[in-house]
Amino acid sequence: MKDGKFLTLGIETSCDETAASVVADGRFVMSNVISSQIDIHTNYGGVVPEIASRKHLERINDVMDKALSDAGVSAGEIDLIGVTYGPGLVGALLIGVAAAKTMAFALDIPLVGVNHMHGHIAANYPEHHELEPPFMALVVSGGHTEIVNVTDYNKCEKIGSTRDDAAGEAFDKVARVIGLGYPGGPKIDKAAKSGDRDAVHFKRVYLEDGSYDFSFSGLKTQALNYLNSERQAGREINVNDVAASFQEAVVEVIAYKAVSAALEFNRDKIVMAGGVASNSRLRELMEEKASKHGISIIKPSPVMCTDNAAMIASSAYYAHLAGESSGFDLDAVPGLEF
Repeated sequence: MKDGKFLTLGIETSCDETAASVVADGRFVMSNVISSQIDIHTNYGGVVPEIASRKHLERINDVMDKALSDAGVSAGEIDLIGVTYGPGLVGALLIGVAAAKTMAFALDIPLVGVNHMHGHIAANYPEHHELEPPFMALVVSGGHTEIVNVTDYNKCEKIGSTRDDAAGEAFDKVARVIGLGYPGGPKIDKAAKSGDRDAVHFKRVYLEDGSYDFSFSGLKTQALNYLNSERQAGREINVNDVAASFQEAVVEVIAYKAVSAALEFNRDKIVMAGGVASNSRLRELMEEKASKHGISIIKPSPVMCTDNAAMIASSAYYAHLAGESSGFDLDAVPGLEF
């Protein structure tokens, strides 16, 4: 506790960012330190789990120390530790969980394990202080594409998810084939700005009527087949046009289903979350479709869309207020469900 504010130290190591953050009263970010490994994994075209775990081990103590220093607080002033315990890479998660349990034990303060996906939704609370449930959430990342009905801070009902590839995964795979490299999402977004989104027609996959699920595997195959046929015919491929056309086929379905879900469940707000929530065209299309129905779109800044610890601290704070806590037997759950 400092100046009457309840302080939570958040820790995030689910993939390739080692992150720690101090958040006051669940809403006010005092520090948000992120040590990214993207330059390392770019050399391999994707995240290498063993390397990610090793780098987390090397960096976790320094990152936590910097988070405390940047916030201007001592470890003894922290009231709660929140840590991602899943989903994610098991080796990476274990580093964060071990660090969190050690800190909580040493300081004799409560510990809360946080579902990484709940954390992404909570990323909006520090930047939108007026935001309160209920609302519809759209969580779009490298491993997840989900529509979630959020009825309270700690109560979420998943009403739609991907049946195969997540949107971010599809972006990564297509970006690699057209030569944009890793990470695919931001590079496709950038290339698409100079492309014609109507240049190549890719079929939109909506699945059966009334379903809020997604399927991007077939769309990805369409794109790969198109690229292969063009190359075999000796025709030049306009990378920007392909990026824009593929991106449009992905985000059009996402926006349509998210707005449809909000209408069915009578929600006047849609909260965006996850790495792909920073996609400029998805943001634009969400605003366009939602505004026709008087629905507000709430979105975090790009840095809060990526994996960070402020979102974990915020989620842990509200779980703590609801009486939730974790024991020192807390373990990593790489396949943790929503």
